[in-house]
Amino acid sequence: MKSMVIVGAGCVLLLSSALSLAADTVPGILPSGFGDAVDRDVKAVRDATAPFHSVDTAKAAGYTQETDCVENPPQGGMGYHFTRRELRDTKLEVDKPEVLVYEKRADGSFKLNGIEYIVPIDAWQGSEPPTIMGQTMKRFDRANIYYLHVWIWEQSPSGIFADWNPRVKCKQPAM
Repeated sequence: MKSMVIVGAGCVLLLSSALSLAADTVPGILPSGFGDAVDRDVKAVRDATAPFHSVDTAKAAGYTQETDCVENPPQGGMGYHFTRRELRDTKLEVDKPEVLVYEKRADGSFKLNGIEYIVPIDAWQGSEPPTIMGQTMKRFDRANIYYLHVWIWEQSPSGIFADWNPRVKCKQPAM
């Protein structure tokens, strides 16, 4: 009888480990393929932005819509950018993205797809572009920013750090 209890406890332990592993797996997003450090960062920013699936919660936290839907067919779309301007500085924090990127559904509601980190070019003092999540940020002179998109809520066939997500559309089919 005692060995059955141990075997039973072992099964519970195995089940618990399997559930933990499954919780760290998000198809097409986690694992990212960029290593454990990036995966930890992706998990951290997903945890931090989970409340912002509600655009009303994002607005209450200080994010305001900055763009209409941004799209570049056939590469894909980015979506609507909601920015928290006071975060636009040279301090990059994984759990405090400067931008939340949404897609508008056919019913008019917003769906959170990803985030974007931003550093103003004219504020950056480094000789090399800033980095976050092990990635060098891209330079966009016309907007005077360094930026990095991270598709943490909608898998991108182009990659987790791609500018454009082919699955993001600006014009949704009618319901």
